[in-house]
Amino acid sequence: MNINWNTQIYCLIGHPISKTLSPIIHNNFYRLINENSIYLAFDVKEKHLSTIVEAIKILDIKGFNVTIPYKTTIINYLDEISEEAKLIGAVNTVKNVDGKLVGYNTDGMGFIKSLELNNIDVKGKNILILGAGGGAKAIGTSLAFIGVDSIFISNRTLGKAKKLSEKLKHQFPEVSIDYGELDLKKIDKKKIHMIINCTSIGMYPNIDKSPIDLDGFSKDLVVYDIVYKPINTKLLKLAQDKGYKTMDGLTMLIFQGLYSQQIWLDNKNYDIYEYYDEIRRNLEKYVE
Repeated sequence: MNINWNTQIYCLIGHPISKTLSPIIHNNFYRLINENSIYLAFDVKEKHLSTIVEAIKILDIKGFNVTIPYKTTIINYLDEISEEAKLIGAVNTVKNVDGKLVGYNTDGMGFIKSLELNNIDVKGKNILILGAGGGAKAIGTSLAFIGVDSIFISNRTLGKAKKLSEKLKHQFPEVSIDYGELDLKKIDKKKIHMIINCTSIGMYPNIDKSPIDLDGFSKDLVVYDIVYKPINTKLLKLAQDKGYKTMDGLTMLIFQGLYSQQIWLDNKNYDIYEYYDEIRRNLEKYVE
């Protein structure tokens, strides 16, 4: 890549961002499509957030991603946000349109796209979500939106599970939504079609932990862990031992990034998703 006066700048803001894989994803994408753009990562302290937003406008940075802890706070600095971002209550992608900042959330869209890639249809299905944080909120909203039959939210802190459950119930009254603790005593495991781990349990360095055991579930269960370091978590290993279909967090991570590109590049005349396989191959060596 040749950086010159016409190179377009995109970036990530958050704190801390030392372990982020986003520059690898996005810069690989620019290389593959021969786009004269570069993606950088900036560690931004909270007291500087308003300043960096103004700097983005002044420098005409074309778009940026937002990671923890600013996915909610950033809304206060934006001119407009998408309907999906409103439903989720968080923004992870911002487009700069001639100084007007428009916010989106691609986490849920990235998750749904990853299901499509693996030919998994969740419409009318019963879903168990482990965790009640930002990932669970985005995924739960997207699942309810596309028409799952039920969502059960399990979390170590019952209050957080209740809050998310009530939010989704209010937004999607046609979907059956309930909550409980990670002991899963309130659910009929045999009726669950898919488990999605949105907790950090099993993430490096605690790689020998699983949020739940997998006893008592049906043979057709699908287990999805959005943790991507390690790629093959303890939960996924337990699922594989039982013969369940599994999916790892790297898929969602890549697709939410590619959805950001779709927003920034105005759906140019190429299918951004055709580059998934090569981006994944380049990324895997960083998370093994």
